[in-house]
Amino acid sequence: MVWLLHAIHGLAIFVHVGPLIHLCLKTINDKWVRLIGIPLLVFLNFFIYGWHQKPLTKESLTWIVINFVYFTVTWQLIRAIIFYFRAQYSQKWQRAKRWGYTFLAGSVATTLLSWLVGALRHWIAQGSLLGYQPATHTASVTLNGMSLNLSFYGFHLLKGAVNFSVFQALYETLFFARDSSLYQRQLKRVEQEKEELRAENLQSQLDALKQQVNPHFLFNSLNVLDSLIEDDPPQARKFLEELSTVYRYLLRSNDHHLTDLDSELDFIHSYFSLLKTRHGSGLNLSVTINRDYQRFQLPPLTLQLLVENAVKHNIVLPDQPLQIDILTLDGPQLQVRNNIQRKTVRVLSNGVGLDNILRKYEMLKQPAPTIQEEHGQFVVTLSLIATLA
Repeated sequence: MVWLLHAIHGLAIFVHVGPLIHLCLKTINDKWVRLIGIPLLVFLNFFIYGWHQKPLTKESLTWIVINFVYFTVTWQLIRAIIFYFRAQYSQKWQRAKRWGYTFLAGSVATTLLSWLVGALRHWIAQGSLLGYQPATHTASVTLNGMSLNLSFYGFHLLKGAVNFSVFQALYETLFFARDSSLYQRQLKRVEQEKEELRAENLQSQLDALKQQVNPHFLFNSLNVLDSLIEDDPPQARKFLEELSTVYRYLLRSNDHHLTDLDSELDFIHSYFSLLKTRHGSGLNLSVTINRDYQRFQLPPLTLQLLVENAVKHNIVLPDQPLQIDILTLDGPQLQVRNNIQRKTVRVLSNGVGLDNILRKYEMLKQPAPTIQEEHGQFVVTLSLIATLA
């Protein structure tokens, strides 16, 4: 009796928890199920009771209308009860309690509704409610000569069990489909957020690497300019003009992760002229590029770092010239090589250069550059990146 009292209590108050039920209703779309299901129930009931074999009369039309209203109200009522108890007992471990309350509340509600519809039919047929009595005997089963009435205090338990089984199975299926769809959308959203975070992290790391290049390049250029101011002021002025041109390219490179090989080579020629101003015949550059690869791409300032690295760590004198070669290989690949003639004194370094290039290629998910020393040559081989169509 305690469960029955709980069920009746739930039936009495579920209309007062509109926001809770509305939250559930917003997340499931069963409109098409009701539009198909209610007429289908009316149609089946019409044939089960043999009304299709009778002539179409005012009585039969009235019966169809009453049954349509009955099935519509029954569906909406059971649906509201299912949503109410699902909102009240949403945890998996509360499933048995939720189903029990739903069954009892649904049985009470549909029985009362059946009494009202029966009274309406009696009133239409007889013109009054005199003599009307709700059906107190329902279906029964017989076991070993004993008849078991499937009613409880006048409530039709068999009808309640059928209604519960059909509607509960239907809405459990709809909720499962809803939850699966929500899970897939949530999973997709999480993956998108992870990809956005990864892209943002990549952007921040690339920006950090670019900021490393700028002061590094400026520091070395200012050292060169400082020496020229005393030795050759006119040349220092020319050097400063070229430095301004080079630095404009360096600033523009911060807007892109990649640049085409042709633009990078134009820049390296300007940059090399700055170095040539300082080192004269002690520094030579040879560029051999397959024109088919001019539109391929690489991270900006890659060649500047490699050329600068070669000059920084090797002796550059007229009688010991440093030869730097830039050439393309099939693959496509770009190779930068220089003869090894290391300085005998330790060179001050701020830790960027080759490591910077390696990290850029790693973050861009490109094959790592190879660094080798062979036959007296320091060789760095880079992958060129095809331009996206």
